[in-house]
Amino acid sequence: MQFTRLGRSGLNVSRLCLGTMNMGSKAWKPWIFDESESEPIIGHALDAGVNFIDLADFYSAGAGEEVVCNVLRRLAKRDELIITTKLGYPIGGGANNGGHSRKHVFDAINGSLTRMKSDYVDVYMLHYFDTLTPVEETMEALNDIVRAGKARYVGVSTMFTWQFAKILNVCERNGWAKPINMQLQLNCAYREEEREMIPFCVDQGIGVSVFSPLARGLLTNDLNSVRNKTDNFTAEMYSDAASFEIATSVAQVAASRGLTPSQIAQAWVLRKPEVASMLVGADTQAQFDSALSALTITLDDDEIFEIERNYTPCAPINDETAGKRTPRYARPPAGRFAPTEIAIAG
Repeated sequence: MQFTRLGRSGLNVSRLCLGTMNMGSKAWKPWIFDESESEPIIGHALDAGVNFIDLADFYSAGAGEEVVCNVLRRLAKRDELIITTKLGYPIGGGANNGGHSRKHVFDAINGSLTRMKSDYVDVYMLHYFDTLTPVEETMEALNDIVRAGKARYVGVSTMFTWQFAKILNVCERNGWAKPINMQLQLNCAYREEEREMIPFCVDQGIGVSVFSPLARGLLTNDLNSVRNKTDNFTAEMYSDAASFEIATSVAQVAASRGLTPSQIAQAWVLRKPEVASMLVGADTQAQFDSALSALTITLDDDEIFEIERNYTPCAPINDETAGKRTPRYARPPAGRFAPTEIAIAG
């Protein structure tokens, strides 16, 4: 396993972070693993050196935090782990059971720590940008949680760059704890964060952790998986022609190397020095091993061009742009992957 600092913080995290959206309760989604099914995957990741675990109260409506942390208490030492959880999306009833109000921030952290059976979380993250709550209210509440020892650091996820700049500015002006981590979506089929957010994070010393390196399963080229058949978000985010052309290019590069499409797609993400950690939501130990092997795969220039040539701009993926993606068209292949002209004798 490789380790790196999360931005300019002193926190050392594994370059592979165990994503846990697939762990919790099948009552939430049909592809979720229960505790007994989750334990071998968690144990395998820990044995491989993973110390970074990603949770959210939204996953399985809270059951995910409980299931994963039950396993972690059996298999690992708490002080050797970096555990993050997120808040924002509603998981219960009531007019205030969601968002980033001071009330919900405090209710959410207390609920998460109760389910986790822990006194603190290492990185407490906003799941998105709440446009209805003043940034000052949210960030003061998070700062108070850090000062109370319920969180060691704060982080954020999935928003426009200007919104993140607003968060950093209010923290700077008030001397509040600044986010140390931006968790964002990045893969061969979705690269919009490379335009502003990632350069901004590098400039500001914010660690970047990446989720959905396989485009919610599209880049595995397995469209018959349970998740791809039941997860509506996959169709919403990656149903355009360019996405499928990118997946085809990934598969072509993989075939030329004798590797799987997953390994190539993950290697493409991990080759980027600005990416501190990549989330791996593995359904099997073999899938985790695929990501582990991607740490040492080097892609050449022809392979990178073939993977990237189909990409064209699209609307950012966040809560404010759902269903508004821009149609995309591919560039022709070139280099080693260009079609060979065959002369026909007349």
